[in-house]
Amino acid sequence: MVSDRRDRINGPAAEDSPGLTGLTAGGRVAIHVPPARIPRPVAGRRPLGRILLDRGAVAPGDLTTALALREREDVRLGDILLTHGWVSEAALMAALAEQWQAALVDLAAEPPDPRLIDALGPELCLAEAMVPWRRIGATTVIATARPEEFTRLRGALPAKFAPYRMVLAPEWAVHDALLARRQTALIRRAECRVAAAESCRTHDGERAARRALGVLLGLVCGLFLAPLAVFALLFAWTIITLVLTMTLKLAAWLTELHHLATPLPPPQVTAPIRLPVISVLVPLLHEKDIAKRLVARLGRLTYPRELLDVLLVVEEADTPTRDALAKATLPRWIRVVTVPDGPIRTKPRALNYALNFCRGSVVGVWDAEDLPDPDQLHAVARRFAEAPPEVACLQGVLDYYSPRTNWLSRCFTVEYAVWFRAILPGVARLGLAVPLGGTTLFFRRDQLEALGGWDAFNVTEDADLGIRLARRGLRTELIATVTQEEPNCRPLPWVKQRSRWLKGYAMTWGVHMRAPRQLWRELGAWRFLGLQVMFLGTLSQYLLAPLSWSCWLILFGLWHPVRALLSPGSETALLIAFGLTEFVNLAVGFWAVRGAGHRHLLPWVPTLHLYFPLGTLAGWKAIYEVIAKPFYWDKTAHGLFDALHEIAAPATPAPGRARLQPDLARPQCAPLID
Repeated sequence: MVSDRRDRINGPAAEDSPGLTGLTAGGRVAIHVPPARIPRPVAGRRPLGRILLDRGAVAPGDLTTALALREREDVRLGDILLTHGWVSEAALMAALAEQWQAALVDLAAEPPDPRLIDALGPELCLAEAMVPWRRIGATTVIATARPEEFTRLRGALPAKFAPYRMVLAPEWAVHDALLARRQTALIRRAECRVAAAESCRTHDGERAARRALGVLLGLVCGLFLAPLAVFALLFAWTIITLVLTMTLKLAAWLTELHHLATPLPPPQVTAPIRLPVISVLVPLLHEKDIAKRLVARLGRLTYPRELLDVLLVVEEADTPTRDALAKATLPRWIRVVTVPDGPIRTKPRALNYALNFCRGSVVGVWDAEDLPDPDQLHAVARRFAEAPPEVACLQGVLDYYSPRTNWLSRCFTVEYAVWFRAILPGVARLGLAVPLGGTTLFFRRDQLEALGGWDAFNVTEDADLGIRLARRGLRTELIATVTQEEPNCRPLPWVKQRSRWLKGYAMTWGVHMRAPRQLWRELGAWRFLGLQVMFLGTLSQYLLAPLSWSCWLILFGLWHPVRALLSPGSETALLIAFGLTEFVNLAVGFWAVRGAGHRHLLPWVPTLHLYFPLGTLAGWKAIYEVIAKPFYWDKTAHGLFDALHEIAAPATPAPGRARLQPDLARPQCAPLID
């Protein structure tokens, strides 16, 4: 049986390759395979299209369109044909076998050797869509779904397993074979991709509880023994952080105003870019009726379907969502990735696991309820092609598609408009570290993987990732493409969601401040101070806001403890500072909603005074959870106020024709005002 199989393996001969043969601590071969563009057809081999035509497996018109698409896109011809249904998978694999003179193997009937998988590493195997299948004599047989990349791949594999020969298997079969044998290793790796020194997984809850209890007892004792001194200390810190956060807010806003007022250089005619494959991760949890609406929303995207790789990421224990997806009819460009159960169930853990299955050189994240701009991925592809290499992340603008639901939704929309249209763009232009939002994020995949992906134990993995990007000297840019979301417009869920964000801010600050000197060296003084204001200052304002509100007593002529600490002149200066703070808040709020799409929110900007007290409740809830249950993920329910459940995808153009228009390769980003 073995000799018969050896006779069938008649792929191209492989010379011994020096490779990289270092071993990791766990005994795994350390291999680095450099990224490469999609190879062009190999000279001397019959073209795949010709083989398919000769076999009658593809129509001539469809093949012509597919070849035209491949000339402007970084994608394989077979993927184009499969995506549009122009060829069957069986016919394509048979044609590839003929083209490369390689055998087809059934990995389910003849599974690969798990020892070889361990030697090369399952993550590498997934990234390269290959699996080491057998050692036959002195030859290692590699089953791959990408025969055109085999020459590059074998040149980077360790010489100790050479020579290599190739057999073929579909990509899904390669994935199934790997998961059947090394799923546990992949999920454990997903939980600890980030170095321990930069991860929340080393959080010591008992020690944090002891410290918090000590601080609380110290404050209580202080209020009994020296009430005026303790109050003065807390009040001074409140005022200092208030001034610093407002100064940063004003500086960011003025920087963005200056940028918008600066005349744009004349547009330059550039050649159409080669569009890349973009993988987008969509984590789902308890979304039993989301499939139809999600497909309709994503169906509005104008990005070529053969370049679109959407992964719906669902937990193994989430039976309702899995059942709903099993009943749904999903297009080929949408796949389901099931995350194995484990000790924690967090969004970043699921993202890390699903990252292994991405096909694209650009990786993005959307939430389940998101409605992205139709041309969003074109804007992302264009900006990454034009941006310098240190731009590792693009953050889009988040907005709400039903802001008129109630008062809370209106205030939430105003807050998001201020944050994503005024503050974050200004923070990025000031050169500070950008705390990322949780959705409409796009990364260069190689840089994301070099960072270790997301911290699986951080409940605001996005903000943490933004800081780690800055620590490596990489930059985040804001791009003017909008994703609309469903607003969280019920008080209790709002408090739960905000407490999760603030808990993550507290844990992120604590993790990165473990070694403040190193953080200073990596960020520099300017970004280090900016991080303190954005994280520590913001947390302080949420927790100590009641001290600021108490100053209204002074304005109304009532007694206030601060009068025992300040002279009349200092008291006046304090009231002026509060007045300037309120002026900045109102001015930025009015400016952020000045556009036609948000102008109806102008009268509601002053009511944010009544909105932010909810944040104080969330802040104290967050501090409690940092101590009591740091890794608990307070889920936000979706679909409760979804006004777009009847939205339908637009009519799909004739496959390939509309995508040949040159303007789709160079989309214009939507302005930040709507």
